[in-house]
Amino acid sequence: MHHNKYKAIPFLLLLLFTQSFAQKKDSVQKKAVAFIADKFPSTRVLNVEYTGLTPYNFSQKLENNDYNLPEGKVKDFQQIKANANLYFFKKDKWTISTALNYKFTTANIETVNSSFQDIKQNFHYHSEAITASHISKLWNKMAIYTATVSVDGNENSFERFRSLLTGSIMLKANERTKLLVGLAVIVDPSAQIPAVPLISYEHKFRNGWIADIILPKRVMMKKDIFNNGRISLGSEMDVTSFYFNRSNKTFEYRQTEINSGAMYEHRIGAFIGTVKTGLRSIPTARIFEKGESFNDYLYEAKPKSSFYFNFGISYNPFGNKKR
Repeated sequence: MHHNKYKAIPFLLLLLFTQSFAQKKDSVQKKAVAFIADKFPSTRVLNVEYTGLTPYNFSQKLENNDYNLPEGKVKDFQQIKANANLYFFKKDKWTISTALNYKFTTANIETVNSSFQDIKQNFHYHSEAITASHISKLWNKMAIYTATVSVDGNENSFERFRSLLTGSIMLKANERTKLLVGLAVIVDPSAQIPAVPLISYEHKFRNGWIADIILPKRVMMKKDIFNNGRISLGSEMDVTSFYFNRSNKTFEYRQTEINSGAMYEHRIGAFIGTVKTGLRSIPTARIFEKGESFNDYLYEAKPKSSFYFNFGISYNPFGNKKR
């Protein structure tokens, strides 16, 4: 789903309230804020990571064409991501913050007979977002509202403006279980659906394992090991997209990825090193004109699954050094 480009913005910058509410006397609210601050590794203040894939084949076809094109092969796929999540205004229960993202994708594709065979194999993608967040109470429970505007593009230009509105409520927050539910409304003509429900659930089992579920982002089981380490098992969803020009038109390539496997994180001070590996599945990948919907595609590919490996380092002064 396209809203994944926002990097789970409904929860993205809530860690910024950690300091704001550090002096509050409401223990339930403190627990909820601590839960948010520690829970979302993809939203650390600074993060850089590298991903590589093993070779994989893919089937392909053009729009309104029942004849499948010859199968292609991605012989090499590498990606570098960097993002920063910062806030520049904070007063009472309001925060205005920004998220800056950059992604470089390179792929070595074996020659395929399609009209898009001559597109370049190195792609730059960037996105910038500003989010206004407000914490209040609804039905005597903590409620969080966000409004986000963003722009993205490639190395040549900005391509698309979007906005996102979310509302969520903390239904439960105690020592063992936290539950947050809400709704995100996506204002973007290329989005597959205009709105999506949000569910964030965490439960600590007595054996040390923790269920960490953020729908539709991820489903994980995690456990602290060693002094400052954590292992996680499960699945995460991500999106790779980029823009390119052809025949004086701008096209977008977009694929949704499901990464299922293991992740190990280790903290040294405010820095966190991460290693991930497992199986990547890509249900579908499409090319469509920039002003059109993902469903109005010109080209579609269905890649086979492949193994991924990922290395990353991040800086997160707001998280807890130990759980």
